[in-house]
Amino acid sequence: MAFFREMDAISGKMAKAYAKMNGKVVELFYAKSLEATIEKNKVDVPVLGKTNTPQRSAGWNGTGTLTIYYVTSEFRQLMRTYIRNGEDFWFDLVVVNEQPGSKTGRQTTVLEGCNLDSVIAARFDASSDDMLEEEMPFTFNNYDIQDEFLTITGV
Repeated sequence: MAFFREMDAISGKMAKAYAKMNGKVVELFYAKSLEATIEKNKVDVPVLGKTNTPQRSAGWNGTGTLTIYYVTSEFRQLMRTYIRNGEDFWFDLVVVNEQPGSKTGRQTTVLEGCNLDSVIAARFDASSDDMLEEEMPFTFNNYDIQDEFLTITGV
């Protein structure tokens, strides 16, 4: 029986994230967390003689949330441009997961065509000792894995 080696587990703290926007690459060192989900759209396919209603895939949606410390105006500036002249903005998010000492190697995921749903225009909280942060929900229209984790065998 094989067992998972604890040294092969990947810490989320070791990730790196980059945004490719307006022709430049911005390291998101101020990011706190990111989660992106791909959800399949399914449609009913009623079949004569069956009591259940089978389904089949008919597309997908990519959504996510990027949580950052409230220390950059970059995304607010992009939203302001959209508000003022209707010029929307898209960008790619690159996430690298790699744990030193792990035999899993590295996974590099690219979320392409990201588009923010909302940003916080201004914020403060005088009653909290926590650092200010903001959650930015987004959609994406393509997805790629440039580097894949290696297959691990356990011990």
